[in-house]
Amino acid sequence: MSTRVGLALPLLLVGTAVAWTWNGGHRAHQATAPTAEEEAAEAAASPLTLVVDFQDDITAEALAANSYVEEAVSRYSAVDKLYRIRFSSAAEAARAAAALARDPDVESVDHDVEATLFPQEATATAEPFAECGAAPKHEGFPNDPCFRYQWHLRQVGLPDAWKMGQGKGAIVAVIDTGVTRVPDLHDVKMVPGYNFVADTENAADDHGHGTHVAGTIAQATNNKLGVGGVAFGATIMPLKVLSASGSGSMAAIAQAIRWAADHKANVINMSLGGPFPVGAIRNAIDYARNKGVVVIAAAGNDGRGKVGYPARYPGVIAVAATQFDETTTFYSNWGKEIDIAGPGGNTRVDQNGDGKPDGVLQNTVVPGRIRDTDYLWFMGTSMATPHVAGVAALIVGAGVTKPDAVERILLETARKPKGKSVEGRIDDRYGAGLVDAGAALKKARVGKDVGGVGLAGAIALLGLGRLRRRGLAFIFIGALLTGAVGLLELGGGNPLLLSAALPITAVAFLFGVARLRPLIAGLAFGVAGALLFGAIASVADVRVVPDFLDRAWLLANATVAALIGRGVSSPSSTR
Repeated sequence: MSTRVGLALPLLLVGTAVAWTWNGGHRAHQATAPTAEEEAAEAAASPLTLVVDFQDDITAEALAANSYVEEAVSRYSAVDKLYRIRFSSAAEAARAAAALARDPDVESVDHDVEATLFPQEATATAEPFAECGAAPKHEGFPNDPCFRYQWHLRQVGLPDAWKMGQGKGAIVAVIDTGVTRVPDLHDVKMVPGYNFVADTENAADDHGHGTHVAGTIAQATNNKLGVGGVAFGATIMPLKVLSASGSGSMAAIAQAIRWAADHKANVINMSLGGPFPVGAIRNAIDYARNKGVVVIAAAGNDGRGKVGYPARYPGVIAVAATQFDETTTFYSNWGKEIDIAGPGGNTRVDQNGDGKPDGVLQNTVVPGRIRDTDYLWFMGTSMATPHVAGVAALIVGAGVTKPDAVERILLETARKPKGKSVEGRIDDRYGAGLVDAGAALKKARVGKDVGGVGLAGAIALLGLGRLRRRGLAFIFIGALLTGAVGLLELGGGNPLLLSAALPITAVAFLFGVARLRPLIAGLAFGVAGALLFGAIASVADVRVVPDFLDRAWLLANATVAALIGRGVSSPSSTR
């Protein structure tokens, strides 16, 4: 017994140390309060219309009893209790805003504010590129003909990072102008979305911006066509909130954020924004984060030291833009709210000398001719943001689903751009640094597996009875590694997989075969270690289970799995 304890303690210490290191939280940026100038401008934006976010539990009777006429933003208003109220004069709207702000049934009230594509993007430089539809000129990976022009993917550490994962299992909501299944998105998985502009299920793109963004996240890769995407194994959820002109309502964006959270999105990408805060947006972001969604947004393209909304809010990963030489671009906003940078491109230069503009290249519909598709270069913080969202999807696909854990990995693994050597946060232009897909995936997978195996081995050694037959030890060890490595990745938040169900099933079907009992024991201890790591490190968001009970769920099931392993591995069971 003392030998087993002596061996178990180092493993226990290693596993616990790794788990607690993972649990060291990143302190999210704090948004500055809106200035008097911003508040005045917000009121002037739409002085006759208010956006009112009522408490989610307000009854239909209570809504009907007030003196206002609520106008649904979409049919989803009945679910999230978000409505517009129109008035005949600005003075009347101002009085109503003051009264509603005091109403306990109201979460927030704001003047309706227009959201738009950022400057440099509504009329972005775009050059058609027919060569991308040609046969590949090489046999390497990936074999997409125009991958060689995607300097921006190489800047974030691709294709090397794809050896560790491609984002399979992650769902990324693209809140934008919609997404059209262009040829190079044909093989990409999509789940149903929604059109909050027309209030229909058809979320097709009538602009080009949203499809381009979706392409950066998950463009079909290694398909002998076009270009690649950061997390080509991920699934896209299209949510249309901006019209063909690139503008829309902040109220619709708030609804889209909640819709994504309610329909199992893991990551939200918002390559849009405005200069003014809207309470309904902040409420929706808090709602999404509490439901386990990573929220990522563009900093804005005004080229000034003020991060736009919603990127400016706490709980949102704010993204700045770099160009080929890894300096931040002339248009990228900066400020203390910047969390990280990603390649946004600069179509005005050709720094890499490939004869093409240094924009971000993806397959999309052609702006102004939406029946046509092509491979186009865009630039903007809107293009930088989906690179970060794609890497977040890679992390989620590796089994780390908690928003805080995903954000922590993104920021802790961000690399120093050329010419920068400072430790920690670089500055207000880069935040933590340039997003690094390879380093992020390595931390998500290797660190998690080391911690899980260490804890699994410790549990096994502390509770393991002596195996009667030495030859069975190899079966036991193999099963232990199988259970400990990849469980969180394969689980994907599924409460059945992130439980003791696997060893319970193994007992039910295999216990009658004595030679297989070491396999059951190893599997049970491996599952126990993985679940224990998930609980300590707080990386797994268990669907259906309330967020505050995730750890209790994982700990309880780890205990059950360990007890199964202990029982099955007793001498009487394995002889």
